[in-house]
Amino acid sequence: MSLKIGVVGGTGNVGRKILQVLTEQSVDIQSLRLFASKKSQGEKIPFQDREITVELLTKEAMKEPFDYLLFSAGGEISKRFAPIAEKAGNTVIDNSSQWRMTEGIPLVVPEINGDILKGYQGIVANPNCSTIQMVAALSPIDKVYGLRKINVSTYQAVSGSGMAGIQELQEQIGDPKREPRTYPKTIAGNCIPHIDVFFDNGYTKEELKMVYETQKILNKPELPVQVTTVRVPVMNGHSEAIYAEFERVPDLQEVREIFEKTEGLVLMDKPEDLVYPTVLDAHDRDEVFIGRIRKDLFDPKSLALWVVADNLRKGAATNAVGVLIHMEKLKGL
Repeated sequence: MSLKIGVVGGTGNVGRKILQVLTEQSVDIQSLRLFASKKSQGEKIPFQDREITVELLTKEAMKEPFDYLLFSAGGEISKRFAPIAEKAGNTVIDNSSQWRMTEGIPLVVPEINGDILKGYQGIVANPNCSTIQMVAALSPIDKVYGLRKINVSTYQAVSGSGMAGIQELQEQIGDPKREPRTYPKTIAGNCIPHIDVFFDNGYTKEELKMVYETQKILNKPELPVQVTTVRVPVMNGHSEAIYAEFERVPDLQEVREIFEKTEGLVLMDKPEDLVYPTVLDAHDRDEVFIGRIRKDLFDPKSLALWVVADNLRKGAATNAVGVLIHMEKLKGL
């Protein structure tokens, strides 16, 4: 069936990636409309063999019939407009954090828990970019060995802050004395252990997103998840050093075989030949890359691994389009 699709925030980094992924995934589109703020109204965005004129986002537009509306314009926009679209009978796939922990709203990585969408219509939440790549890597081995605890440190690219983050890094590379505007400290040549606001418990909002979203997606509400998120001077692509404890003793060979057989994962784990993933390997790719797999030196039930993904694609646009595709497949079952 040809689909009527709208993209809210179609002029941003993720919005443009959504258009790219829709084309690559050969989604059958009857009509495509792009919505943004007044500042971008009238802008022409190339899509396949034509240009699409950006429309002003209005309540009236969200009441019109769409098969899917993909939101990528921030939490406040989603909070204001997504319920209007839902009430009109539209399915909304939202990239912001606004609805992720709302009871009754599915938080979905299609290959992990996509079946909860069968028969569903309404708002679907896209998880945090760092959460997506972590659960994509851990879910297949959780099914075999049973996750008991996660400890993760992230190394997150400036593209996660949008064009403002990219521009600030570019400017500071040229002029290291340029005052920071997007980040609390200079990002060029630096690592900042601070993403989003701090809470009274010492954790940032980004860190707690990973904790609670992981528990919800894996359906393990009591799973201990310890997180430190760090912004690094990398243009695009997030990296994660993950330490995971399991109920059973994992076999390294079996773990590697599980990763090799799991669609959407790429194993790069031959350190003796300097084979391990970096963000350059993941750039503009949809897969999650895994390497540096090793046993804990003291606890046989624990593993350490290195996980890399393109945060604009796998961490946002590809997952959102994947939700759309999965929902369409479920309709045919």
